[in-house]
Amino acid sequence: MQPTEALASITLNGLSYAPGRLAGASAFALFHMPLARSRMRTAERALAARARTGRIRVGDKHAVTYRWGDGTRPVLLVHGWQSRGSRLSDFVPGLLDEGYSVVTFDAPGHGDATGRSTTILEYRDVITALHDEYGTFEALVAHSLGALGSFFALRHGVKAERVVTISGVCDFSYLVDEFCSGLRLRSRLKDRLYERIGAELFPDAPADRMPFSVTHTVGEVRAPLLVVHDEDDTRIGVAQGRRLAGAFGAQARLVTTTGLGHRRILGDPGVVRTVREFVADGSSRSDAPGRETAPVD
Repeated sequence: MQPTEALASITLNGLSYAPGRLAGASAFALFHMPLARSRMRTAERALAARARTGRIRVGDKHAVTYRWGDGTRPVLLVHGWQSRGSRLSDFVPGLLDEGYSVVTFDAPGHGDATGRSTTILEYRDVITALHDEYGTFEALVAHSLGALGSFFALRHGVKAERVVTISGVCDFSYLVDEFCSGLRLRSRLKDRLYERIGAELFPDAPADRMPFSVTHTVGEVRAPLLVVHDEDDTRIGVAQGRRLAGAFGAQARLVTTTGLGHRRILGDPGVVRTVREFVADGSSRSDAPGRETAPVD
């Protein structure tokens, strides 16, 4: 446990004994606050400089948007936690060569956006605003937490012809459990955090559908789905990818890799090629839909 996390653990566990809602509110605030802000890498700068940039207001914060191409045939790239839109740069040149426009963004609290925190509601609002601007996405490619936020947006009216998740989160509860486990929070504080999440993020959700899961969108999201996940991902376990793909059955194809982990997978040439081919033709190119394929190189 890092020193910052250790301090947060001690503080939150101490607050859990206090009466009232302070402990739950404090845990909720920290849960949505990235502890580090990702900076643009040198290798990403040249491509970023060619993008048309903009801003989307989200409450009292602004997301930063990037677009390559003229805006027609849009493909949306969605980053994950403590990341930024430029982390998906390796997908951009190939998609442009295929004739697509590519759109991405830095969510609040990430990259060059303003604010210190973000929620799944803000992911939904940014994606919805881009959908309003560009229309139905020909494809939506999402990494990590971005997968959960993207499906939340798809459930609320956003349309995409094809969907790709890479190292994707299937269940919001997975994030809560990992957060509480990482900080070694007491069970009473975890219960208070879940209460706060229900009240703040999912007030209208039935008890059996709180918190949100991608599995709740089965039957609502009908686009072909490519799920890519690494067996050695220590941040978001591969079981989340298997669960996501399994929920959609023949609608989905699961591709597993090995040795790439949670972040390097975004730059792997085999993964980039597989995603580009799926976006271009919408088929699984596998022996049978829904079956796990051999690892990509």
